[in-house]
Amino acid sequence: MSDEDYCTIVDATKPPRADGPPYAECVLCQEPTEYPESYRGITLCPVCEWQEAQRTACSG
Repeated sequence: MSDEDYCTIVDATKPPRADGPPYAECVLCQEPTEYPESYRGITLCPVCEWQEAQRTACSG
């Protein structure tokens, strides 16, 4: 098992990408995300997704 496999949640489902507006709001900063407004669940904008990944990354 590689380090990437160990740190990645393989079974996690991501929301489908939106083809265009309206976009869902980020649950942390309320900026538009890449996901459709009709998606139910937690959606994060690219910046918050990256920041969340930094917080939860394996420290090795």
